[in-house]
Amino acid sequence: MSEKPTKHTKVLIIGSGPAGYTAAVYAARAMLKPMLVAGMQPGGQLTITTDVENYPGFADVIQGPWLMEQMREQAKAVGTDLVEDHIQSVNLKSKPFEAIGDGGQKYTADSIIISTGAQARWLNIESEEKFKGFGVSACATCDGFFFKDKTVAVVGGGNAAVEEAMFLTKFASKVQLIHRRNELRAEKLLQKKLMENKKIEIIWDSVVEEVIGDEEPKNVKGLIIKNTKTNEMSELKIDGLFIAIGHDPATSLFKDQLEMDNTGYLITKSDSTETNVPGVYAAGDVKDKIFRQAVTAAGMGCMAALEAEKYLASN
Repeated sequence: MSEKPTKHTKVLIIGSGPAGYTAAVYAARAMLKPMLVAGMQPGGQLTITTDVENYPGFADVIQGPWLMEQMREQAKAVGTDLVEDHIQSVNLKSKPFEAIGDGGQKYTADSIIISTGAQARWLNIESEEKFKGFGVSACATCDGFFFKDKTVAVVGGGNAAVEEAMFLTKFASKVQLIHRRNELRAEKLLQKKLMENKKIEIIWDSVVEEVIGDEEPKNVKGLIIKNTKTNEMSELKIDGLFIAIGHDPATSLFKDQLEMDNTGYLITKSDSTETNVPGVYAAGDVKDKIFRQAVTAAGMGCMAALEAEKYLASN
């Protein structure tokens, strides 16, 4: 089998969420002819989100998959080379940088924008998968609004879970925080605020066994939870379930090549998307564990493209 010819580009964008597509739009309009490798989940996390009401520019509710399709078409229209492949290894020590795709395709690039994103950790039970987007969510800021005056549950015990629970009290009439241990990992100050909130009830030593709901139209009605000490099962009536047990940034590719924090998020310079390797930039959820919004990811994608353009001009 003959080797595929190496594909070279001035700007290689790895990943295809709002950060990747926006970087592509800016790089293409700067006449840099960027190449975007879409990865395993083209469109990223937004493709598993249904209603989007917080992306600026749309007065009506839009669908996540539709928004990503539009971004993709826009990137293509302005001149991005869109590649259906998944990068499995990179060499950031070589000049130009090198990346190898799943099928052995080799890419070389003068600059790289990393927008591989992050994935919410899920409970990995079948019923959760079934109701994702129909009452089961991993993002309170995205979906809390849809549970006005309803009862919701949050699973988790860290800062994220406590913050999600507090945020949800703005909409829900009752929030039940389900934690598998008998104490929370969240910061003490957050715990204090949580305990003081009359709308929140904590269910200790418990795990979710099953999500129950209607088939047509699909919606969540309740949970079956198990007490971890007694193994006793009980049913909980709720309208929505939020999973807040953390996110995993897709950064294993860059291990030992780029600086990351203890949870695997890429570290960039202050007010910049530049990593510790000049010419390599990180945008979106791969480096942002605070905001994790489509609009902030898109903003960083823009920054990365502008920084890459400046870098290429000076080199």
